[in-house]
Amino acid sequence: MPAFGVPAVELDQLVAFVQSRILPLSKTSISGNAETGAALFFGKCSQCHMVWGRGSINGPDLTEAAPKLTLAQIETALLRPAVRPGDGYQVATVRTANGQVMRGFVRNESSTDLQMQSFDGRLHLLPKSELVRIDRDLRSQMPPWTGSPEAMRDLIAFLKHAPEQKPRMDGADSQAMPGGIDWRSVVKPKPGNWPSYHGQLNGNRYSELAQITPGNIRNLAPKWMFTVPGQGGQALEVTPVVVDGVMYVTRVNTVIALDARTGRTIWQYTRPPSKGLVGDAAGGINRGVAVLGDRVFFVTDNAHLLALHRVNGALLWDTEMADARKHYGATSAPLIVGDLVISGVSGGDEGIRGQLNAFSASTGAHVWRFWSIPEMKDHAADGWVGRALEHGCGATWLTGTYDPETDSLVWPIGNPCPDFNGDERKGDNLFTDSVVALEPRTGKLKWHYQFTPHDLHDWDATETPMLIDLKFQGVPRKLLLQGNRNGFFYVLDRTNGKFLAATPFVKKLTWATKIAPDGRPVLGKGWLPTEEGTEICPSMEGASNWMSSAYHPGTGLFYLMALEKCNVFSKNSEWWKQGESFYGGSARRVAAEVPRKYLRAIDPQTGKIVWQYEQFGPGETWGGVLATVSGLVFFGDDDGSFGALDAKTGKALWHFPLSARWHASPMTYQADGRQYVAVAANSGIIAFALSQ
Repeated sequence: MPAFGVPAVELDQLVAFVQSRILPLSKTSISGNAETGAALFFGKCSQCHMVWGRGSINGPDLTEAAPKLTLAQIETALLRPAVRPGDGYQVATVRTANGQVMRGFVRNESSTDLQMQSFDGRLHLLPKSELVRIDRDLRSQMPPWTGSPEAMRDLIAFLKHAPEQKPRMDGADSQAMPGGIDWRSVVKPKPGNWPSYHGQLNGNRYSELAQITPGNIRNLAPKWMFTVPGQGGQALEVTPVVVDGVMYVTRVNTVIALDARTGRTIWQYTRPPSKGLVGDAAGGINRGVAVLGDRVFFVTDNAHLLALHRVNGALLWDTEMADARKHYGATSAPLIVGDLVISGVSGGDEGIRGQLNAFSASTGAHVWRFWSIPEMKDHAADGWVGRALEHGCGATWLTGTYDPETDSLVWPIGNPCPDFNGDERKGDNLFTDSVVALEPRTGKLKWHYQFTPHDLHDWDATETPMLIDLKFQGVPRKLLLQGNRNGFFYVLDRTNGKFLAATPFVKKLTWATKIAPDGRPVLGKGWLPTEEGTEICPSMEGASNWMSSAYHPGTGLFYLMALEKCNVFSKNSEWWKQGESFYGGSARRVAAEVPRKYLRAIDPQTGKIVWQYEQFGPGETWGGVLATVSGLVFFGDDDGSFGALDAKTGKALWHFPLSARWHASPMTYQADGRQYVAVAANSGIIAFALSQ
């Protein structure tokens, strides 16, 4: 193409035209009055659309239109909406065999089923075998723009600045949360629902669903699979949540709603991964959602907590929990307690100051903060002597549990920093490697128990603190059970944190000889990392870790994954640096050691291992367990298969080869009267049910 001269004015116009086609609206220069545009939007457009939860769900959410759409795309949608109706917004009228008539948006469809959002704001998951007619409306539900060009510019200016105009935190802009799941149904789930990370607030992955039994499990087979878009080859760590037939799954900064019967997508919310992160958050980890009312809550990699509308994924609010520039991140599912959403933060090897936060479910307003690391002036009383306190870690990254009987929020706390060198943090280093019980309304501390005082091995206490009622050693007790990363199985009184018992659940345990009656460890020989390196057991990964455990009231047994492995721990004088992990040493493999993973059943009364299932693999599985009332324990085997054992004897009953790298724990739910068992395997979700 030959060069030619273009007047400056025309060149500016040409550049603006090209930008409008390739750059998102948020990066495009436009004229227009955003304030006038807001009045126009909420006077007319909000009859169908939402911005920050204000408006209707009968159209695409426009809260984040500016960073996702170009100016040209928005202009086309306004002027010629019939050119390309939005995916999931094709209108149809559906008639069922029983005479029901529904009109709304076809969210997804296959040859055998249809997912619809009716205009009354309800989701309908419809087998086509039950439909007698589908009348499709080829016209766009949205009429073409008939206003002036100036008014359209004002409206677009409002949309450009909408992401910055977050809702007020005093509730003035919030709306009621009709429908969905109420708090009572989170505390006591409806049969078939799995409404929270563990299914139950007490942290016990145990289900009363009984269709799948030892007698018929040979007929268990895959019913659907869903590959999570954008996950690539990375293994998912999510546990699906299911409410009234809708499943919610996550990857980093993404929530996807699925038809739990078929795995068909209903809606998806996503934003790009954040840049410049370090630690776990930079690894693209997300473990799931929480639900309440019409809202779905999840955390982003840069430590934000978001609320989405459960029907269409509209963004209702976005609250920053902590400053990602200070290495805070977030990876795990939030927890609902009453009308609060509670979430921890990651960054426990990067020198953060650990904290736990509670937010209003309706507005996103911050309610309270609990610091797991004391302020500088309080350091001596809480066992911190030395300069490490400023970057003491104690992350709160795993989902906690809740006890309605004592109204206690129970949360596990991570390790201190630097991980392997305690020279500049002498003392117990509270509240690291502890479990804390808090008043859920205020965040005030009720009690705490520290599993590993002055930890030098990266043994987070972020294993599920399970809450059960049991006659323990002849006395009815409210208990907390945990298989800790340090190799001991603990029994505590959850009403006051009193230590009751602790026994080893791995053979390779050298750092301590026992846990004394006062609850403190009796240290073994050679428990300290040295500059040369010291072999210590268990390994840095721990005898167990964050993978889920379960308790079966019928067998009276507690089930967990156990790793028999040691490490050579060494320390060094490296100090905290911005953007780097704060280890102060390392942990390397023991030469010629072959790690082994076991699924072990422990009797809480005695701490003894009743049975074990040895797995054949590299000892690298990170999948947990699920127990059911019918007498089954489901788990991800270290050999890559998904399996089930007899809960009483440990006998292998069923295996399905998947060649999976397990990084998630199984769950179970019921849809249309049928029990499913689902688990994240590699980069997708697979759901099993009995063959019919």
